[in-house]
This record gives sequence, C-alpha cells and structure tokens, in this order.
Amino acid sequence: KQAFTLIELLVVVLIIGILAAVALPQYQKAVEKAKAAQALTMLKSVYQAAKSYVLANGAWPASFDELALEVPWNTTHQFYKGQREIGNSDWAVSLFVSSYTGVTAQGVIVARVSGPYAGAGFIMYHTPINKFSSDEVVCVEVHNTNNYIHPFAKSRGDYCKKIFKGQFVDTGHWEDYFKIF
Repeated sequence: KQAFTLIELLVVVLIIGILAAVALPQYQKAVEKAKAAQALTMLKSVYQAAKSYVLANGAWPASFDELALEVPWNTTHQFYKGQREIGNSDWAVSLFVSSYTGVTAQGVIVARVSGPYAGAGFIMYHTPINKFSSDEVVCVEVHNTNNYIHPFAKSRGDYCKKIFKGQFVDTGHWEDYFKIF
C-alpha cells in the first residue's frame, strides 16, 4: 500500500504556508491599489467639476451642491475637524480652502476613513502650494492627529511610499507629501 507519511504532509503544508506568507502582502497591495483607483477617479471628477465652477463663477465652490456633478457616494463623514465630507465605507472626498504659511490653498482631497490606512489619501491643489503645481495628484499621509479625527495607523511612508512607490517631497504641519506620478 502506498501512502503519504506524516512528515511528507507536514512538508507540503509548510511549503504552502511559506508561499501564502510571501503572496499575502502582494495581494493586499493589489487590493489597496484597486480601492485607490476608485478614489482617484472620484478625486479627479470632483476636481474637474470644481475647476469648471471656478471658470463660471470666479471663486472656489463652498460645497458639493454648487458643482455640476452628482457624487455617487452617499455617506457623510468628518475626518477633519469642522469640515464635512461625502464618502463611502472606505473613502471620503472634500473640497477645501485653507491657509498655511500665508498661502491660501484651494483643492480637493480624498482620504481613507477606515482600515489600516485611515488618514492616508490623495490631494489635488487648484493653487500651487508645498512644491506642487496645480492639477498634480499628490499622495498624502497624516502624521499629527491634533487636527485629524482618524489617526494614521501605520508608520510614515507605509501608504504612499510602499504601496504607490511615492517619493517623499515635503512635510506640512500635520501631513507628509509624496509625488506618485
């Protein structure tokens, strides 16, 4: 009678375990990139609608209601104190106007609101700021939770650098910026 020995079965299980341990991080990166693709599409759509609004009205829109765009996400989030966003279970998108070091910035941000990368996301500035030009997609990671509701759960660079191969460019008062494209 031919059969497998216990040692042979344990070796096969060990090999499968090693292969799974090697493949799992790559699978997780692929899943996050797929989720980010949806968020990037939303970011670019809202940004283009906001730019059209500026051309028509001469000012940055104050809310999504002013845009000629229907945002399919239907959950209200608040990931920055005092600011409301529209999102889904993974992401939230927001129009913003902020003043930092004397420069007024306008733009759109989409950020993770759940999961291990909560607080990381992407930003597009309408006005050039922080070494970035307008219309440029920038990856951003939160590192100071004083102004942020969802703390960034991973260490610095885990999202932008490790998943999107971003190049570190600048640090703001509560975030790190990475060029990704």
